[in-house]
Amino acid sequence: GRGAARDMTYEVVVGVEVHAQLRTKSKMFCGCPTLFGAPPNSHTCPVCLGLPGSLPVINRMAVEMAVRAGLALNCTIGGDNRFARKNYFYPDLPKGYQISQYESPICEHGWIDIASGTGSKRVRIRRAHLEEDAGKNVHQAGANGSVVDLNRAGTPLLEIVTEPDMRSSDEVVAYLKGLRDILMYLDVCDGNMDEGSFRCEPNLSLRPTGQQAFGTKVELKNINSFKYVKDAMDYEIKRQAKVLSEGGKIKQETRLWNIERGETAVMRSKEEAHDYRYFPDPDLVPLKLDKEWIEGFRAGLPELPAARASRFISEYGLPEYDVGVLTSSKALADYYERCVKLFNQPKTVSNWVMGELVRELNGSGADASASPVSPERLVGLLQLVEKGTISLKVAREIFPEVYSSGKPPEQIVREKGLTQVSDEGALEQIIGEVLGKNPAQVAQFKEGKQQVLGFLVGQ
Repeated sequence: GRGAARDMTYEVVVGVEVHAQLRTKSKMFCGCPTLFGAPPNSHTCPVCLGLPGSLPVINRMAVEMAVRAGLALNCTIGGDNRFARKNYFYPDLPKGYQISQYESPICEHGWIDIASGTGSKRVRIRRAHLEEDAGKNVHQAGANGSVVDLNRAGTPLLEIVTEPDMRSSDEVVAYLKGLRDILMYLDVCDGNMDEGSFRCEPNLSLRPTGQQAFGTKVELKNINSFKYVKDAMDYEIKRQAKVLSEGGKIKQETRLWNIERGETAVMRSKEEAHDYRYFPDPDLVPLKLDKEWIEGFRAGLPELPAARASRFISEYGLPEYDVGVLTSSKALADYYERCVKLFNQPKTVSNWVMGELVRELNGSGADASASPVSPERLVGLLQLVEKGTISLKVAREIFPEVYSSGKPPEQIVREKGLTQVSDEGALEQIIGEVLGKNPAQVAQFKEGKQQVLGFLVGQ
């Protein structure tokens, strides 16, 4: 019995819920702004404060964004939408319910392909539905009691739920990055994990290898970076494997990731499953979406990361690694293409964009669209190298200054006196002088003493 259980290997099974904040200017059911970082409760009104008698109105732009995201995720878009009330009590939920979608979500049965250890893998998306965000409880150290900020209450979210198709923390990170890239390419979500615009909650369980039935799952919350997603999951996999191999049982619960301690801790047990008593919201009329209207958005979708990546490989002949880096952000891919139009050497441009430019962007925390070095400037620098005005080494050395000073490369080269001589006549004259001054070494070289060459070049 128990002795045998100890040597078992376990398979990890993961599904993920993502809450993506939609980039609308106003909230889901009222006209309050959705800007991040405003003074507490300054962006509120009777609707998002849940005052009696106030009526919600659906934000059309949020619906459009949800449709475009659903299409990009290969989902079927629901023509008949009802909003439902999800009832629970919490101080940051002034109405005592959250408006969400229950029976018929706006997007269903989609998928995205991710790179996994064995090549490509399809992760199925069960559903994506619209809902409003709750407010934020702020627990201040030393204060007697907590305070509530309702600026975020009512912000439109798209909740995207996968099937339990992932089998490792690396696959989960690949899925999250792929999903975030798509939403950012569509400009429906800014993907900012620090500000909570892209929140992910993995549901993770283990089962003995070879077993079909799923194990008991634990939901992980409070994770705001890809690194922490991986750390939290790897910790949780070890923890569950230890419990199981010692003959114990996993409890179904929600656990929080504690960054300082590098471990997960119980937040609440799910033994008594929440009964949210969903029912259709009587304040909102059913939302019918027209087939032609939906197809109009399909026609207007931008080129998505996967399609752009395969085009970069065929059109520019770039290696897969380069393409992965360049298409990871729409802004970077756009920047790269503007450079190649001006300077048709795809691999050289790729090396510079992936190397020098990305290094400086990361250093200053900027996006490629806000790069102080425009594609024209970068190409100007590459042309100086191509003309032989400066060496590749010098170009690399001055790039940080081109980036930080905002000066044109030509000006920096002039000011620093960095030009190299490429005029053949002038070069021949210099070579003649050096050879004339060092007859002994020239004679040694002619006798086959190769190492003298270094000395002469140095001169």
